[in-house]
Amino acid sequence: MTESSVANVDGNASAYAAGRTPNLLETRALKAGYVGREVVSGVNLTVKPGEVVSLLGPNGAGKTTTLLTIAGELAPVDGLVMFSNVPTFTPMYQRIREGMGLVTEERLIFTKMSTRDNLRIGGGDVDRALELFPELEPRLDVRGGMLSGGEQQMVALSRALSRKPKLLLADELSLGLAPMIVDRLLGAVRQAADEQGIGALIIEQHARKALRYSDRMYLMARGQIRMEMTSAEALQRLDEIEHAYLSGTAESEEDHIERKRRKDTRESWARQRVRERELRRLTGAQVSRRHTSEDDAYLDADQQRRDWQQRLRRGRKF
Repeated sequence: MTESSVANVDGNASAYAAGRTPNLLETRALKAGYVGREVVSGVNLTVKPGEVVSLLGPNGAGKTTTLLTIAGELAPVDGLVMFSNVPTFTPMYQRIREGMGLVTEERLIFTKMSTRDNLRIGGGDVDRALELFPELEPRLDVRGGMLSGGEQQMVALSRALSRKPKLLLADELSLGLAPMIVDRLLGAVRQAADEQGIGALIIEQHARKALRYSDRMYLMARGQIRMEMTSAEALQRLDEIEHAYLSGTAESEEDHIERKRRKDTRESWARQRVRERELRRLTGAQVSRRHTSEDDAYLDADQQRRDWQQRLRRGRKF
């Protein structure tokens, strides 16, 4: 073998090794949804140690479904979720024990427990949490339910970061909060990535703020990744991106499931009516007296039941 060929082989091997460096998080052709129905499909994204990645998209694009599938709360319909280049199929509680931090849009605060006890849950370090958010110190003995929305989000985020996770998943940190509080929260995520080397995947509606604190971004629409680029490039093209993808809202995940269910039910009942008409033609017997209007009434009554259950889950009856 000549020296040039050896050099060529070594160069290819080096490039291959560099390309095969394990990511902290990777999804491969991930498909996810509810009750076996796909809401997102073909999602491929990566997060490296020390990197903050934004997942942007309109409401109902499938961002939260993707995050919950990565966290292990939802089982994937197909595809893989990989940590450190190793496929994982463990439930969410085990992934958290193995170094994953999760902050949901509900903030996960125990309203009847003190702030101090809320920070201690799950092995959180109170001193470390106060280093991140010193403004929580005078509120340590206050019940979680008496904290403001911004303080509750600070408790949830500092609790996750104080455990020094390898990977942080955060959904809508800015939901209902003042811009100054949002900057504090996103700044804490950026600081943890720079100082601790954690990787972070954040879902955020304030695209401009998210891009200022992140390294890369993925843009999701209708359950698929449409764009991937650096945050600096995305900031330069933000007007174009907002006009094309972020203006307005997409169909919500629950609406998608319900619309698909209604369609399947109507098709099933239509096939049943065809069989009934054929049987009546052959035998002269009237098998069923059901009409399409009655089918819609059944679907509307079921939708009212679903709406009522959703109101109860959110803590309000009307």
